[in-house]
Amino acid sequence: MRRAVIAFTAFLSGLIFLLASPAHAGPADCQGLRGTLKLQGQPVNGAKIAVTTESGQPVKEVTSNAQGTWDVQVDKAGKYKVTLDVSSLPQNAQVRGGNNVRTPTVFEGNCSTVLFALEAKGAPGQQQQEAGGESSFWTTAAQLTFEGLNLGLIIALAALGLSLIYGTTGLTNFAHGELVTLGAILAYAFNVGFGLHIIPAAVIAVVVGGILGYLQDRLFWGQLRRRGTGTIAMMIISIGVALFLRYVFLIFFGGQNEAYAQYTAQPGIQVGPITAAPKNFVAMGIELAVLIIVGLALMRTRTGKAARAVADNPALAASSGINVDRVIRIIWTTGGAIAALAGIMLGLSQSLKYTMGQDILLLIFAGVTLGGLGTAFGALVGSLVVGLFIQVSTLWVPPELKSVGALAVLIIVLLVRPQGILGRRERIG
Repeated sequence: MRRAVIAFTAFLSGLIFLLASPAHAGPADCQGLRGTLKLQGQPVNGAKIAVTTESGQPVKEVTSNAQGTWDVQVDKAGKYKVTLDVSSLPQNAQVRGGNNVRTPTVFEGNCSTVLFALEAKGAPGQQQQEAGGESSFWTTAAQLTFEGLNLGLIIALAALGLSLIYGTTGLTNFAHGELVTLGAILAYAFNVGFGLHIIPAAVIAVVVGGILGYLQDRLFWGQLRRRGTGTIAMMIISIGVALFLRYVFLIFFGGQNEAYAQYTAQPGIQVGPITAAPKNFVAMGIELAVLIIVGLALMRTRTGKAARAVADNPALAASSGINVDRVIRIIWTTGGAIAALAGIMLGLSQSLKYTMGQDILLLIFAGVTLGGLGTAFGALVGSLVVGLFIQVSTLWVPPELKSVGALAVLIIVLLVRPQGILGRRERIG
């Protein structure tokens, strides 16, 4: 009974904070249209967007800023017409599908997000030959595959920490997305606030993220475990923690989009059919290296073997002389540091905002579940599948529905293999 009261109180306080915070912490009176223009992960500056009423009456014409964002406030709710001036785009950019007009609806007191998917053009002569042809399709498919791998590796970094924590403690941590956001915001604070270059700022942010992960378990989650709090109650508490942290970020960081001081806008380089900024190749190399190092550490080091023993049977591991609490704190420290790194990489590929971790949390859970709960390499494989399907599916479905394909694959795989791709069967009952 006492545990249920603790869990309910934590959840209720988080819900109250969710309802109360926007009244004084964020842009509560927003009513209009907004969006972000990006080409291969880079913000598009100087693009012109014209907004009119449904009947054609001009409302406002704006230009995207250095972060690629634009915003138009309107006086009343209703349906509007948003037109992207394609002549103001970079010479190598075009709107995917050729449709540069959107007709969103603005509801009273709300901002509607307008999406324009941009893609790179081919060479002028090549484009005439490829228009409507098979080679153009495969060029686009190669570009989307690369972007899917980039997204999948970022999701895998975040999913790895979540999977390790679940494997050793059984906790389904809904606050893990906020650890991702925290890493991005810490790097931004050291980079823009203290004037450090993004590389040392990122290193410091990862170290601080690991320390905060250790303190979380030492001062909070470890205390709940020692009091015998069940995994369901702790999951509910994690929802309250997520709500609390999210709105703390809103208070101190604000509701606007921001960007790091370095590597914000880099010219793309051509590698075969793929065009991408140099930072994307470097980031993917770092992400892949970290994932492999952590995976090998789990398999080859004494701490890694102890962590796998704790995941298999905590009681048996403790009886064989393994310090279970120490292993779990190492996992929390590693998970916090990896989540912070994932947030930094996500911030480099898009603008920073206080909900960035929340926005990919569903994809993180999808990657972990698809790969197999509690497995490091399973999180990698599942996240890559999710990232690839999200990006490549836009060849056939509108960008607004791109997450549907990944979640459909998740459902299909779990119907055939409930334990996930690399998970193990468990006896029930």
